[in-house]
Amino acid sequence: MPEWIQQHALVWTDMMQQSAFWWQLIVLGLAVTTALAMRQWIKRIPESHHHTDQQNRLRTISWHTLERIQFPISMLLVTLVGQAILHAAGLPSSILIVATPLLLSLAGIRIAVYLLRKVFTPGPLIKAWENVIASVIWCMVALHLLGWLPDVLSALDTLAFRLGDNRISLLLAIKLCLTVVFFWILALWIANIIEQQLHRSPHISSSAQVALSKFSKFFLIALAILIALDAAGIDLTALTVFSGAVGVGIGFGLQRISSNFISGFILLFDRSIKPGDVITVRDKFGWVQELRARYIVVRDRDGVETLIPNENLVTSEVINWSYSDPNVRIKIRIQISYDDDPEQAMQLMLECARASARVLLTPEPLCRLIEFADNGIVLELRIWIADPEKGLGGVRSEVNLAIWRAFKQHGITIPYPQRDIHIKEGGKLQLSQE
Repeated sequence: MPEWIQQHALVWTDMMQQSAFWWQLIVLGLAVTTALAMRQWIKRIPESHHHTDQQNRLRTISWHTLERIQFPISMLLVTLVGQAILHAAGLPSSILIVATPLLLSLAGIRIAVYLLRKVFTPGPLIKAWENVIASVIWCMVALHLLGWLPDVLSALDTLAFRLGDNRISLLLAIKLCLTVVFFWILALWIANIIEQQLHRSPHISSSAQVALSKFSKFFLIALAILIALDAAGIDLTALTVFSGAVGVGIGFGLQRISSNFISGFILLFDRSIKPGDVITVRDKFGWVQELRARYIVVRDRDGVETLIPNENLVTSEVINWSYSDPNVRIKIRIQISYDDDPEQAMQLMLECARASARVLLTPEPLCRLIEFADNGIVLELRIWIADPEKGLGGVRSEVNLAIWRAFKQHGITIPYPQRDIHIKEGGKLQLSQE
Protein backbone atom coordinates (compact mmCIF):
# COMPACT_ATOMS: atom_id res chain seq x y z
CA MET A 1 0.00 0.00 0.00
CA PRO A 2 1.43 3.45 -0.89
CA GLU A 3 2.75 5.51 2.01
CA TRP A 4 0.43 8.46 1.38
CA ILE A 5 -2.62 6.20 1.70
CA GLN A 6 -1.35 4.88 5.04
CA GLN A 7 -0.80 8.42 6.31
CA HIS A 8 -4.31 9.55 5.39
CA ALA A 9 -5.77 6.37 6.92
CA LEU A 10 -4.03 7.15 10.23
CA VAL A 11 -5.36 10.72 10.18
CA TRP A 12 -8.93 9.54 9.65
CA THR A 13 -8.54 6.88 12.37
CA ASP A 14 -7.50 9.55 14.87
CA MET A 15 -10.42 11.78 13.88
CA MET A 16 -12.90 8.96 14.42
CA GLN A 17 -11.83 8.80 18.06
CA GLN A 18 -13.20 12.31 18.64
CA SER A 19 -16.87 13.13 19.30
CA ALA A 20 -16.68 16.16 16.96
CA PHE A 21 -16.19 13.77 14.03
CA TRP A 22 -19.52 12.07 14.67
CA TRP A 23 -21.30 15.38 15.21
CA GLN A 24 -20.06 16.49 11.80
CA LEU A 25 -21.29 13.24 10.25
CA ILE A 26 -24.71 13.88 11.81
CA VAL A 27 -24.74 17.35 10.25
CA LEU A 28 -23.83 15.90 6.84
CA GLY A 29 -26.52 13.23 7.17
CA LEU A 30 -29.07 15.89 8.07
CA ALA A 31 -27.91 17.93 5.05
CA VAL A 32 -28.40 14.97 2.71
CA THR A 33 -31.86 14.25 4.14
CA THR A 34 -32.91 17.89 3.74
CA ALA A 35 -31.62 18.03 0.16
CA LEU A 36 -33.51 14.85 -0.78
CA ALA A 37 -36.71 16.19 0.78
CA MET A 38 -36.32 19.45 -1.16
CA ARG A 39 -35.84 17.49 -4.39
CA GLN A 40 -39.06 15.53 -3.84
CA TRP A 41 -40.94 18.74 -3.03
CA ILE A 42 -39.73 20.43 -6.24
CA LYS A 43 -40.74 17.39 -8.33
CA ARG A 44 -44.29 17.62 -6.96
CA ILE A 45 -44.70 21.22 -8.14
CA PRO A 46 -47.19 21.23 -11.05
CA GLU A 47 -45.79 21.82 -14.50
CA SER A 48 -47.78 25.04 -14.93
CA HIS A 49 -46.13 26.62 -11.88
CA HIS A 50 -42.72 26.73 -13.44
CA HIS A 51 -43.59 26.79 -17.17
CA THR A 52 -46.20 29.54 -17.34
CA ASP A 53 -44.49 31.16 -20.30
CA GLN A 54 -43.20 28.69 -22.85
CA GLN A 55 -41.87 31.52 -25.01
CA ASN A 56 -39.58 32.79 -22.27
CA ARG A 57 -36.45 30.72 -22.82
CA LEU A 58 -34.55 32.45 -20.02
CA ARG A 59 -37.17 31.47 -17.45
CA THR A 60 -37.09 27.84 -18.59
CA ILE A 61 -33.29 27.69 -18.44
CA SER A 62 -33.30 29.33 -14.99
CA TRP A 63 -35.76 26.76 -13.66
CA HIS A 64 -33.78 23.79 -14.98
CA THR A 65 -30.60 25.33 -13.58
CA LEU A 66 -32.27 25.60 -10.17
CA GLU A 67 -33.30 21.94 -10.38
CA ARG A 68 -29.68 20.92 -10.95
CA ILE A 69 -28.10 23.02 -8.17
CA GLN A 70 -30.88 22.42 -5.64
CA PHE A 71 -29.24 19.34 -4.10
CA PRO A 72 -25.73 20.78 -3.48
CA ILE A 73 -27.09 24.20 -2.46
CA SER A 74 -29.53 22.67 0.04
CA MET A 75 -26.71 20.60 1.53
CA LEU A 76 -24.48 23.67 1.61
CA LEU A 77 -27.00 25.73 3.58
CA VAL A 78 -27.50 23.00 6.18
CA THR A 79 -23.73 22.46 6.36
CA LEU A 80 -23.08 26.16 6.98
CA VAL A 81 -25.72 26.22 9.73
CA GLY A 82 -24.19 23.12 11.34
CA GLN A 83 -20.71 24.60 11.04
CA ALA A 84 -21.86 27.75 12.84
CA ILE A 85 -23.50 25.70 15.63
CA LEU A 86 -20.38 23.56 16.17
CA HIS A 87 -18.21 26.67 16.17
CA ALA A 88 -20.44 28.26 18.83
CA ALA A 89 -20.19 25.07 20.90
CA GLY A 90 -16.40 25.15 20.68
CA LEU A 91 -16.16 21.97 18.59
CA PRO A 92 -13.92 21.61 15.52
CA SER A 93 -15.57 21.47 12.10
CA SER A 94 -12.73 20.57 9.74
CA ILE A 95 -14.84 18.10 7.74
CA LEU A 96 -17.60 20.67 7.23
CA ILE A 97 -15.02 23.27 6.19
CA VAL A 98 -13.78 20.90 3.48
CA ALA A 99 -17.35 20.01 2.45
CA THR A 100 -18.22 23.68 1.77
CA PRO A 101 -16.00 24.19 -1.33
CA LEU A 102 -16.83 20.66 -2.51
CA LEU A 103 -20.54 21.45 -2.57
CA LEU A 104 -19.93 24.82 -4.24
CA SER A 105 -17.82 23.16 -6.93
CA LEU A 106 -20.51 20.50 -7.48
CA ALA A 107 -23.14 23.20 -8.04
CA GLY A 108 -20.86 25.09 -10.44
CA ILE A 109 -19.99 21.95 -12.42
CA ARG A 110 -23.66 20.99 -12.79
CA ILE A 111 -24.51 24.47 -14.08
CA ALA A 112 -21.57 24.41 -16.52
CA VAL A 113 -22.47 20.97 -17.91
CA TYR A 114 -26.13 21.94 -18.31
CA LEU A 115 -25.28 25.17 -20.14
CA LEU A 116 -22.81 23.23 -22.27
CA ARG A 117 -25.62 20.88 -23.34
CA LYS A 118 -27.77 23.90 -24.21
CA VAL A 119 -25.05 25.31 -26.45
CA PHE A 120 -24.93 22.17 -28.60
CA THR A 121 -27.77 20.19 -30.13
CA PRO A 122 -29.07 17.80 -27.46
CA GLY A 123 -28.35 14.23 -28.38
CA PRO A 124 -28.58 10.84 -26.67
CA LEU A 125 -24.79 10.67 -26.29
CA ILE A 126 -24.54 14.04 -24.52
CA LYS A 127 -27.52 13.28 -22.28
CA ALA A 128 -26.16 9.85 -21.34
CA TRP A 129 -22.69 11.17 -20.46
CA GLU A 130 -23.78 14.38 -18.74
CA ASN A 131 -23.70 12.93 -15.21
CA VAL A 132 -20.50 10.97 -15.93
CA ILE A 133 -18.65 14.08 -17.11
CA ALA A 134 -19.87 16.09 -14.12
CA SER A 135 -18.83 13.31 -11.71
CA VAL A 136 -15.32 13.00 -13.18
CA ILE A 137 -14.72 16.75 -13.03
CA TRP A 138 -16.03 16.93 -9.48
CA CYS A 139 -13.77 14.06 -8.35
CA MET A 140 -10.74 15.91 -9.70
CA VAL A 141 -11.79 19.10 -7.92
CA ALA A 142 -12.41 17.14 -4.72
CA LEU A 143 -8.95 15.54 -4.85
CA HIS A 144 -7.41 18.96 -5.38
CA LEU A 145 -9.28 20.54 -2.46
CA LEU A 146 -8.40 17.62 -0.18
CA GLY A 147 -4.74 17.86 -1.16
CA TRP A 148 -4.66 14.31 -2.52
CA LEU A 149 -4.33 15.18 -6.21
CA PRO A 150 -0.48 15.21 -6.41
CA ASP A 151 -0.25 11.80 -4.74
CA VAL A 152 -2.95 10.34 -7.01
CA LEU A 153 -1.24 11.74 -10.11
CA SER A 154 2.08 10.29 -8.99
CA ALA A 155 0.49 6.88 -8.49
CA LEU A 156 -1.13 7.01 -11.94
CA ASP A 157 2.19 7.93 -13.52
CA THR A 158 3.86 4.84 -12.09
CA LEU A 159 1.44 2.58 -14.03
CA ALA A 160 3.16 2.70 -17.41
CA PHE A 161 4.55 0.61 -20.24
CA ARG A 162 6.94 1.31 -23.08
CA LEU A 163 6.05 1.35 -26.75
CA GLY A 164 9.33 1.63 -28.60
CA ASP A 165 11.06 4.74 -27.33
CA ASN A 166 7.86 6.20 -25.87
CA ARG A 167 6.74 5.71 -22.28
CA ILE A 168 2.94 5.57 -22.01
CA SER A 169 1.47 5.84 -18.53
CA LEU A 170 -2.08 5.80 -17.25
CA LEU A 171 -1.69 9.47 -16.36
CA LEU A 172 -0.69 10.28 -19.94
CA ALA A 173 -3.71 8.36 -21.28
CA ILE A 174 -6.10 10.23 -18.97
CA LYS A 175 -4.45 13.53 -19.85
CA LEU A 176 -4.80 12.74 -23.54
CA CYS A 177 -8.50 11.87 -23.18
CA LEU A 178 -9.27 15.03 -21.23
CA THR A 179 -7.35 17.19 -23.70
CA VAL A 180 -9.10 15.64 -26.68
CA VAL A 181 -12.51 16.11 -25.03
CA PHE A 182 -11.73 19.77 -24.25
CA PHE A 183 -10.58 20.66 -27.76
CA TRP A 184 -13.39 18.55 -29.26
CA ILE A 185 -15.99 20.57 -27.33
CA LEU A 186 -14.26 23.81 -28.32
CA ALA A 187 -14.31 22.77 -31.99
CA LEU A 188 -18.02 21.86 -31.82
CA TRP A 189 -18.79 25.21 -30.20
CA ILE A 190 -16.97 27.13 -32.93
CA ALA A 191 -18.59 24.98 -35.64
CA ASN A 192 -22.01 25.66 -34.11
CA ILE A 193 -21.38 29.42 -34.27
CA ILE A 194 -20.29 29.15 -37.91
CA GLU A 195 -23.39 27.11 -38.78
CA GLN A 196 -25.69 29.68 -37.16
CA GLN A 197 -24.03 32.53 -39.06
CA LEU A 198 -24.35 30.63 -42.34
CA HIS A 199 -28.06 29.96 -41.79
CA ARG A 200 -28.65 33.66 -41.17
CA SER A 201 -27.04 34.68 -44.44
CA PRO A 202 -29.62 35.26 -47.22
CA HIS A 203 -26.95 35.24 -49.93
CA ILE A 204 -25.90 31.58 -49.48
CA SER A 205 -28.03 28.75 -50.85
CA SER A 206 -29.27 25.98 -48.56
CA SER A 207 -26.97 23.36 -50.10
CA ALA A 208 -23.95 25.68 -49.79
CA GLN A 209 -24.85 26.33 -46.15
CA VAL A 210 -24.91 22.61 -45.41
CA ALA A 211 -21.67 22.03 -47.33
CA LEU A 212 -19.76 24.84 -45.60
CA SER A 213 -21.06 23.94 -42.14
CA LYS A 214 -20.16 20.24 -42.56
CA PHE A 215 -16.74 21.04 -43.98
CA SER A 216 -15.94 23.51 -41.20
CA LYS A 217 -17.13 21.02 -38.57
CA PHE A 218 -14.94 18.15 -39.77
CA PHE A 219 -11.98 20.45 -40.35
CA LEU A 220 -12.21 21.91 -36.83
CA ILE A 221 -12.60 18.45 -35.26
CA ALA A 222 -9.54 17.13 -37.11
CA LEU A 223 -7.57 20.24 -36.11
CA ALA A 224 -8.72 19.86 -32.49
CA ILE A 225 -7.51 16.24 -32.36
CA LEU A 226 -4.09 17.20 -33.73
CA ILE A 227 -3.76 20.08 -31.26
CA ALA A 228 -4.84 17.82 -28.40
CA LEU A 229 -2.27 15.16 -29.32
CA ASP A 230 0.46 17.78 -29.48
CA ALA A 231 -0.63 19.34 -26.16
CA ALA A 232 -0.61 15.91 -24.50
CA GLY A 233 3.01 15.39 -25.55
CA ILE A 234 2.38 12.82 -28.27
CA ASP A 235 4.96 12.88 -31.06
CA LEU A 236 2.97 13.49 -34.24
CA THR A 237 5.74 12.06 -36.42
CA ALA A 238 5.09 8.69 -34.80
CA LEU A 239 1.59 8.76 -36.25
CA THR A 240 2.81 8.27 -39.81
CA VAL A 241 2.80 4.49 -39.43
CA PHE A 242 -0.59 4.64 -37.78
CA SER A 243 -2.00 6.82 -40.55
CA GLY A 244 -0.75 4.30 -43.10
CA ALA A 245 -2.53 1.51 -41.25
CA VAL A 246 -5.68 3.61 -41.13
CA GLY A 247 -5.40 4.15 -44.88
CA VAL A 248 -5.21 0.40 -45.45
CA GLY A 249 -8.19 -0.11 -43.15
CA ILE A 250 -10.21 2.47 -45.06
CA GLY A 251 -9.27 0.82 -48.33
CA PHE A 252 -10.61 -2.56 -47.20
CA GLY A 253 -12.88 -2.54 -44.18
CA LEU A 254 -14.17 1.04 -44.36
CA GLN A 255 -14.54 1.32 -48.11
CA ARG A 256 -18.31 1.77 -48.10
CA ILE A 257 -18.22 4.25 -45.24
CA SER A 258 -15.57 6.39 -46.91
CA SER A 259 -17.47 6.15 -50.20
CA ASN A 260 -20.65 7.45 -48.55
CA PHE A 261 -18.67 10.19 -46.83
CA ILE A 262 -17.07 11.41 -50.07
CA SER A 263 -20.35 11.06 -51.96
CA GLY A 264 -21.96 13.30 -49.35
CA PHE A 265 -19.52 16.11 -50.12
CA ILE A 266 -20.06 15.59 -53.86
CA LEU A 267 -23.81 16.02 -53.40
CA LEU A 268 -23.29 19.13 -51.29
CA PHE A 269 -20.90 20.88 -53.65
CA ASP A 270 -22.56 20.05 -56.98
CA ARG A 271 -26.00 20.95 -55.49
CA SER A 272 -27.75 18.15 -57.34
CA ILE A 273 -29.84 17.40 -54.23
CA LYS A 274 -30.79 20.06 -51.69
CA PRO A 275 -32.90 20.10 -48.53
CA GLY A 276 -36.51 20.49 -49.59
CA ASP A 277 -36.12 18.76 -52.97
CA VAL A 278 -38.71 16.17 -53.97
CA ILE A 279 -36.93 13.04 -55.21
CA THR A 280 -37.62 9.46 -56.22
CA VAL A 281 -34.94 6.84 -55.58
CA ARG A 282 -36.02 3.45 -56.90
CA ASP A 283 -39.33 2.86 -55.09
CA LYS A 284 -38.84 5.62 -52.51
CA PHE A 285 -40.63 8.94 -53.03
CA GLY A 286 -40.50 11.95 -50.71
CA TRP A 287 -38.80 15.21 -49.97
CA VAL A 288 -35.30 15.66 -48.57
CA GLN A 289 -35.32 16.66 -44.91
CA GLU A 290 -31.58 16.99 -44.31
CA LEU A 291 -28.20 16.01 -45.70
CA ARG A 292 -25.83 14.11 -43.42
CA ALA A 293 -22.22 13.06 -43.88
CA ARG A 294 -23.17 9.43 -44.60
CA TYR A 295 -26.81 9.53 -45.71
CA ILE A 296 -29.79 11.76 -46.50
CA VAL A 297 -33.16 11.74 -44.75
CA VAL A 298 -36.17 11.43 -47.09
CA ARG A 299 -39.68 11.81 -45.65
CA ASP A 300 -42.65 10.42 -47.58
CA ARG A 301 -46.34 11.32 -47.43
CA ASP A 302 -46.97 8.73 -44.70
CA GLY A 303 -44.48 10.45 -42.39
CA VAL A 304 -41.95 7.62 -42.74
CA GLU A 305 -38.34 8.82 -42.84
CA THR A 306 -35.96 6.75 -44.97
CA LEU A 307 -32.18 6.98 -44.62
CA ILE A 308 -30.62 6.61 -48.06
CA PRO A 309 -26.80 6.22 -48.28
CA ASN A 310 -25.09 8.98 -50.25
CA GLU A 311 -23.37 6.42 -52.48
CA ASN A 312 -26.73 5.27 -53.87
CA LEU A 313 -27.55 8.82 -54.92
CA VAL A 314 -24.29 9.19 -56.84
CA THR A 315 -24.14 5.78 -58.54
CA SER A 316 -27.84 5.14 -59.30
CA GLU A 317 -30.58 7.01 -61.13
CA VAL A 318 -32.39 9.63 -59.07
CA ILE A 319 -35.48 11.57 -60.15
CA ASN A 320 -35.36 15.10 -58.75
CA TRP A 321 -38.81 16.59 -59.25
CA SER A 322 -37.64 20.07 -58.21
CA TYR A 323 -34.06 20.20 -59.52
CA SER A 324 -34.37 23.30 -61.71
CA ASP A 325 -38.15 23.83 -61.81
CA PRO A 326 -40.65 22.72 -59.16
CA ASN A 327 -43.43 22.42 -61.75
CA VAL A 328 -44.48 18.82 -62.45
CA ARG A 329 -46.86 17.54 -65.14
CA ILE A 330 -49.47 14.91 -64.35
CA LYS A 331 -51.27 12.81 -66.96
CA ILE A 332 -54.79 11.51 -66.33
CA ARG A 333 -56.26 9.02 -68.83
CA ILE A 334 -60.00 8.42 -69.11
CA GLN A 335 -62.12 6.40 -71.57
CA ILE A 336 -65.52 7.48 -72.80
CA SER A 337 -68.12 5.58 -74.79
CA TYR A 338 -68.25 5.72 -78.58
CA ASP A 339 -71.82 7.04 -78.22
CA ASP A 340 -70.58 10.23 -76.49
CA ASP A 341 -69.15 13.42 -77.96
CA PRO A 342 -65.35 13.47 -77.33
CA GLU A 343 -65.11 17.24 -77.81
CA GLN A 344 -67.70 17.85 -75.10
CA ALA A 345 -65.91 15.40 -72.79
CA MET A 346 -62.56 17.11 -73.41
CA GLN A 347 -64.05 20.52 -72.60
CA LEU A 348 -65.53 19.21 -69.35
CA MET A 349 -62.17 17.69 -68.35
CA LEU A 350 -60.43 21.04 -68.92
CA GLU A 351 -63.02 22.86 -66.83
CA CYS A 352 -62.56 20.38 -63.98
CA ALA A 353 -58.79 20.81 -64.13
CA ARG A 354 -58.99 24.62 -64.02
CA ALA A 355 -61.32 24.44 -61.02
CA SER A 356 -58.67 22.68 -58.90
CA ALA A 357 -56.66 25.01 -56.65
CA ARG A 358 -53.41 23.08 -57.09
CA VAL A 359 -53.53 22.99 -60.89
CA LEU A 360 -51.55 25.75 -62.59
CA LEU A 361 -53.18 27.90 -65.24
CA THR A 362 -49.76 28.59 -66.79
CA PRO A 363 -48.78 26.28 -68.41
CA GLU A 364 -52.45 25.76 -69.17
CA PRO A 365 -54.09 22.33 -68.92
CA LEU A 366 -54.38 20.36 -72.15
CA CYS A 367 -56.59 17.48 -73.23
CA ARG A 368 -55.76 15.12 -76.08
CA LEU A 369 -57.57 12.29 -77.84
CA ILE A 370 -55.04 9.47 -77.62
CA GLU A 371 -56.60 6.47 -79.40
CA PHE A 372 -59.73 4.55 -80.32
CA ALA A 373 -59.48 1.55 -78.03
CA ASP A 374 -61.53 -1.63 -77.96
CA ASN A 375 -63.89 -0.42 -75.27
CA GLY A 376 -64.01 3.31 -75.92
CA ILE A 377 -62.25 6.54 -76.82
CA VAL A 378 -59.11 7.22 -74.74
CA LEU A 379 -58.69 10.85 -73.61
CA GLU A 380 -55.67 12.18 -71.72
CA LEU A 381 -55.72 15.27 -69.49
CA ARG A 382 -52.33 16.93 -68.90
CA ILE A 383 -52.04 19.31 -65.96
CA TRP A 384 -49.19 21.08 -64.15
CA ILE A 385 -48.69 21.55 -60.41
CA ALA A 386 -46.07 23.55 -58.50
CA ASP A 387 -46.13 21.66 -55.19
CA PRO A 388 -45.13 18.03 -55.79
CA GLU A 389 -43.99 17.80 -52.16
CA LYS A 390 -47.70 17.65 -51.22
CA GLY A 391 -48.06 14.47 -53.23
CA LEU A 392 -49.48 13.57 -56.63
CA GLY A 393 -52.29 11.30 -55.52
CA GLY A 394 -54.28 14.08 -53.87
CA VAL A 395 -54.58 16.33 -56.91
CA ARG A 396 -55.16 13.33 -59.17
CA SER A 397 -58.04 12.16 -56.97
CA GLU A 398 -59.53 15.65 -56.80
CA VAL A 399 -59.55 16.08 -60.59
CA ASN A 400 -60.86 12.55 -61.19
CA LEU A 401 -63.72 13.10 -58.79
CA ALA A 402 -64.63 16.40 -60.48
CA ILE A 403 -64.58 14.71 -63.91
CA TRP A 404 -66.82 11.92 -62.64
CA ARG A 405 -69.39 14.43 -61.39
CA ALA A 406 -69.27 16.44 -64.63
CA PHE A 407 -69.64 13.34 -66.80
CA LYS A 408 -72.56 12.10 -64.70
CA GLN A 409 -74.27 15.48 -64.93
CA HIS A 410 -73.94 15.66 -68.73
CA GLY A 411 -74.72 12.01 -69.42
CA ILE A 412 -71.25 10.97 -70.57
CA THR A 413 -70.54 7.33 -69.78
CA ILE A 414 -67.28 5.64 -68.91
CA PRO A 415 -67.30 2.19 -70.57
CA TYR A 416 -66.10 -0.99 -68.95
CA PRO A 417 -64.69 -4.06 -70.71
CA GLN A 418 -67.39 -6.33 -72.09
CA ARG A 419 -67.67 -9.09 -74.69
CA ASP A 420 -70.70 -10.27 -76.73
CA ILE A 421 -70.99 -13.98 -77.52
CA HIS A 422 -72.99 -14.86 -80.68
CA ILE A 423 -74.17 -18.46 -81.07
CA LYS A 424 -74.86 -19.53 -84.66
CA GLU A 425 -78.11 -21.40 -85.25
CA GLY A 426 -78.30 -24.58 -87.34
CA GLY A 427 -74.77 -25.62 -86.66
CA LYS A 428 -74.07 -29.32 -86.42
CA LEU A 429 -71.93 -30.78 -83.69
CA GLN A 430 -70.08 -33.89 -84.70
CA LEU A 431 -68.76 -36.31 -82.15
CA SER A 432 -66.29 -38.99 -82.89
CA GLN A 433 -65.52 -42.01 -80.79
CA GLU A 434 -62.29 -43.78 -81.07
